[in-house]
Amino acid sequence: MRKRIAVYPGSFDPITNGHLDIIKRGLEVFDTVIVAVARNSEKSGLFTTDERIEMIQETVGDNPRLKVDTFNGLLVDYVSAQGARVILRGLRAVSDFEYEFQIAQMNRSVNEDIETLFMMTSVPYGYLSSSIVKEVASLKGSIDTFVPPPVKAALERKFRKD
Repeated sequence: MRKRIAVYPGSFDPITNGHLDIIKRGLEVFDTVIVAVARNSEKSGLFTTDERIEMIQETVGDNPRLKVDTFNGLLVDYVSAQGARVILRGLRAVSDFEYEFQIAQMNRSVNEDIETLFMMTSVPYGYLSSSIVKEVASLKGSIDTFVPPPVKAALERKFRKD
């Protein structure tokens, strides 16, 4: 029997509890979920790709059904190279859908063997984004309910004033 593998791509700058919700629920549907951190040279993030991967690994622990990786280039090429056929994406609102729909259609036109599965985020995370988390953290607001402890610590280090 073929393993059901999904790739959950994103910048994860940083990973939030909303992302973790999609990962957890993705593992209920798929045998393996690959969290694929995009290396985007045009986008400078708060955290390096290596820091993001480290935070994700520290947060998710040692789960044999979960892999954390990084990729360059076309997502559909990466998905195919991993033996996967599904891209897993989280949707918070209708505004997310329009953008994600366009990307899914483009991916499908590039490789018709790759499907995109959209999961609605759980209600507590419907408003949550990495950008909002970074803004609240930079202003010294409480982020306890938004991110796991390793990410909170990393954000506090980034925004610490010497």
